[in-house]
Amino acid sequence: MAQPDTKKIFFENLSGAGKAIAVLTSGGDAQGMNAAVRAVVRMGLYVGAKVYFIHEGYQGMVDGGENIKEATWESVSSMLQVGGTVIGSARCKEFRSHEGRLKAAHNLVLQGITNLCVIGGDGSLTGANLFKEEWSGLLTELVEQDLIEADAVQKYSALHIVGMVGSIDNDFCGTDMTIGTDSALHRIIEVVDAIMTTAQSHQRTFVLEVMGRHCGYLALVSALACGADWVLIPEMPPEDGWEDKMCQKLSANRAGMKRLNIIIVAEGAIDHSNKPITTDYIKNLVVKCLGFDTRVTILGHVQRGGTPSAFDRILASRMGVEAVLALLETTANTPACVVSLCGNQSVRLPLMECVQMTQEVQRAMDGKRFEEAVKLRGRSFENNLKTYKLLAHRKPETELPTSNFNVAVLNVGAPAAGMNAAVRSAVRVGISEGHKMFAVSDGFEGFYKGQIKEIKWADVGGWTGQGGSLLGTKRTLPAKHVEKIAEQMRENNINALLIVGGFEAFLSLLELITARGKYDEFCVPMVMVPATVSNNVPGSDLSVGADTALNAITTTCDRIKQSASGTKRRVFIIETMGGYCGYLASVGGLAAGADAAYIYEEPFDIKDLQANVEHLTEKMKTSIQRGLVLRNENCNENYTTDFIYQLYSEEGRGVFDSRKNVLGHMQQGGAPSPFDRNFGTKISAKAMQWVTKKLVESFRQDEGRVFANTEDSCCLLGMRRRALVFQPVVQLKGETDFVHRIPKEQWWLKLRPLMKILAKYKTSYDVSDSGQLEHVVRNRPKESDASVAL
Repeated sequence: MAQPDTKKIFFENLSGAGKAIAVLTSGGDAQGMNAAVRAVVRMGLYVGAKVYFIHEGYQGMVDGGENIKEATWESVSSMLQVGGTVIGSARCKEFRSHEGRLKAAHNLVLQGITNLCVIGGDGSLTGANLFKEEWSGLLTELVEQDLIEADAVQKYSALHIVGMVGSIDNDFCGTDMTIGTDSALHRIIEVVDAIMTTAQSHQRTFVLEVMGRHCGYLALVSALACGADWVLIPEMPPEDGWEDKMCQKLSANRAGMKRLNIIIVAEGAIDHSNKPITTDYIKNLVVKCLGFDTRVTILGHVQRGGTPSAFDRILASRMGVEAVLALLETTANTPACVVSLCGNQSVRLPLMECVQMTQEVQRAMDGKRFEEAVKLRGRSFENNLKTYKLLAHRKPETELPTSNFNVAVLNVGAPAAGMNAAVRSAVRVGISEGHKMFAVSDGFEGFYKGQIKEIKWADVGGWTGQGGSLLGTKRTLPAKHVEKIAEQMRENNINALLIVGGFEAFLSLLELITARGKYDEFCVPMVMVPATVSNNVPGSDLSVGADTALNAITTTCDRIKQSASGTKRRVFIIETMGGYCGYLASVGGLAAGADAAYIYEEPFDIKDLQANVEHLTEKMKTSIQRGLVLRNENCNENYTTDFIYQLYSEEGRGVFDSRKNVLGHMQQGGAPSPFDRNFGTKISAKAMQWVTKKLVESFRQDEGRVFANTEDSCCLLGMRRRALVFQPVVQLKGETDFVHRIPKEQWWLKLRPLMKILAKYKTSYDVSDSGQLEHVVRNRPKESDASVAL
């Protein structure tokens, strides 16, 4: 297939010939570790290096023998969707001793290994750094003991270390997201959603304990994702007298016709005296003070188990490839680094800088400097906490500012999971800022018909976990009914608009800006939050709803591939949504381990199709039993899903048979993923705060009205690389292909060669964004996060 013309530097110049790379997983397991192992092995083999598994972590390195085995391409097949770590993990006391590390060094030298890729937590990575520092001394000792030849000291003079953080707690400073965290959130939210139905039936209170002995990330983000009534985390112990406040809040929620209460507790939750707060203590407190029927659920190791989410597979695959590139570029003086995620970019950071900052957090907590601990966790964590407090705890009416502004919220375009979370967030933040909030049903169609009503705090309770659009959404654009919409704006005295939607929402804002010349009613602040499964909105690298769709595609592909287990060789042709945008096909293909993904942005012809069939045929003959090919619904008007299915069926005759599947609207349905719930919540809260600022700026005191007609008063809030940015929609016109409803430049196209490399194609991979060792910045702006924590 043809390559997009976006390349600057390519890794063909980086040869792995003659190098030996070993990969191990250490400490606690995390979903996605196998995807990282697979990526390291395949990328290592691709560049010509020898790659070894070290089974059972550092214990296997110390014991040597059969624990250190050479890896092949086939040895990592069918492990992408498997949870845990198939090469095993163990905590090793012996490696903590000098004698243990001496044995480990001997075993590595026997295999000629001087490049280590360590996947684990801060303890595992600290141990790897110590091993690197001692390496030359260990080799000298081995020579003195006649265990290795003298020339081996020169030959294997330096040990190169690259780390990837595998931890469900997301407790490592320097990265927005660790491998396994998103999957753990999936397990938690699945349980909470299930518990909510039974709790509602019996009007019960549930106290849930989640993992996080030293870090409250899982508790905090899951509380945000399910709209929990109360959350307790180690970084921010509750103030004295919290028991009474909590009981008052639970009682007030019940009085407001809420039939259930959810309290989420991190296992390391403490009070200001460093005394543990247990689930049983909370249960007894609620029963004693309120008499509510209360149950305790401890999730335990369920959070570590299960298949990795699409996010974790993509993250781990990208990290694994980046780790190999980092090892190829290291010199004797390069410090051990860790591959991290910042926004949607891979970055390399000095390992010990990250470890030291992580340890600083614990020291701050031990010293009861809790506000400092929250800040050290990063702006992401801090923003999570602020947003939770803003949305979960309603201020009394007397404490609310009185702005006298009316703000309307509406959904435009096709439904996307996470829209309801975005609307809930906008409504509650708006009310907290003193505005009167109005909900518009059925988009602009409902707007011109007058389907507008005030929406209160309690009206959006329980919306976070609901799929689709509870407000109702239509693709109708405003231009045809602009006069009637202006009339409704005037009648309801609407002072600002917040639109949650996809490409139609973007077009709507452009039409409303044009209408400003004729209707003053549209001279108000307007902002758009991108929400579409297609992820095709210009000005934003990510849209609310796309992650849920990716998980639907990934889960379905797993099941489809499993259906061929034990049968003859089979290739599946899967059609995905996306219009002309190939995001779902490409990134879904990476997450599901596809062999090819056909998209509109990367033109292909019959020769490319033939080459793909031949490539798959060769692989089928030698190794794999199942193949997966994804096709974007509008990638080519002639090479349809049926055509590709028939081509593969005919050309693969005698080697494999083919099946096809059109995923359709199942990609739009279902409960939103934790990512989309939190992305929608955070981005919408930020949008509403922008609305408040613009309302104050544009209010004309002498006329007693809001008047905003500048370009920057009508914006789209999108994520660009590492930052959340408000961009005037007029300025985005030049970046948009309006015919095909896609941005002219799309960041994820750089991931396509990665998918091909992992599927054994010879291709070029753009590493222009790689290779720069950065430094940990205290409280780096993580509001840009591509992760569930914005």
